[in-house]
Amino acid sequence: MKKCLLNLFFGVVLSIFVLSTNVFAAHPLITDDAGTVGAGKAQVEFNLEYSSHKEGGIKESITDLNAILTYGIKDNIDIILTLPYQFIKIEAEGETFKENGISDVSLELKWRFYEQKDIATLALKPVLTLPTGNDDKGLGNGKATFGLYFIASKEIDPLTLHLNLGYIRNENKFNDRKDIWHISLASELEVMKELKLVANVGMERNTDRESNTHPAFILGGIIYTITDNFDIDLGIKAGLNKAEVDYALLAGLTYRF
Repeated sequence: MKKCLLNLFFGVVLSIFVLSTNVFAAHPLITDDAGTVGAGKAQVEFNLEYSSHKEGGIKESITDLNAILTYGIKDNIDIILTLPYQFIKIEAEGETFKENGISDVSLELKWRFYEQKDIATLALKPVLTLPTGNDDKGLGNGKATFGLYFIASKEIDPLTLHLNLGYIRNENKFNDRKDIWHISLASELEVMKELKLVANVGMERNTDRESNTHPAFILGGIIYTITDNFDIDLGIKAGLNKAEVDYALLAGLTYRF
C-alpha cells in the first residue's frame, strides 16, 4: 500500500513540475531570449530553484540544481546542454517520502534566423530530453521527449521584451498528456549598467489529462552584473492558479568566456 501511495505521489509531482525545467533563459526568467553567445564563445550557468506546492493534504517540495553549458557553434547558432539534479520531498498522511538524483538531461539548439534592430530578433529552439532520471523515483519521464520553441525579442531602450511560443511532445510512462503547448512573456528593465529588473508571466497546458486548469505563473527578479563576464541573479515565482506551484525561490550564477 505504501509503495502504491509513493508511486501515486511521484506521479502527481511529475505532472506539476516536469515541464517547468524544459526551457532556460537569462535566469531567473523562464522565457528565453533570442540572443546567442557567438561563434567559439561559451557560457556556463549554475541555477538553484526551490518549489513548494500544497493541495489536497499533500505537500510537495522540490529543489532543482542545474548546470547549463552553452556553446556558440556559429554566431547565430548555440548548442545547450543541461545537467539537472533533483531533491524531492513529499508529505502526506503523516508520512514523508524523499528521493534525489539526476533527472532528465536536455539538449537544445538555438538558431537565431532573423535580426533587425528596429523590428525584432527571432529564433527557433528545438529541445530534446533524454530519460536519464529514474522514473520509478519520480525523477524523470521514463521516455525521451522533444519540443520546439519560437522565440521573439524586441528592444525598446531601456526595456527588452521576450515572447516564447512552444510545443512539447511529452512522451512519458505515467499516462500524462503528450501534446503540451507553452506561452510566456518576459521583460527586462535596465535600471543601471550593472542592474536589471526582470518580470515574467506564462502558462502551459496541464499534463494531467483530468484537468483543464493550466498552470500559470508570475515571476519577478533581478540580474546583477559583477563583471562583463559574470552575473548573479535572484527571483521569486508565484502560481496564478492551483495547478501551478504555490511559490518558487530562484538563484543563479552565469559566467561567459
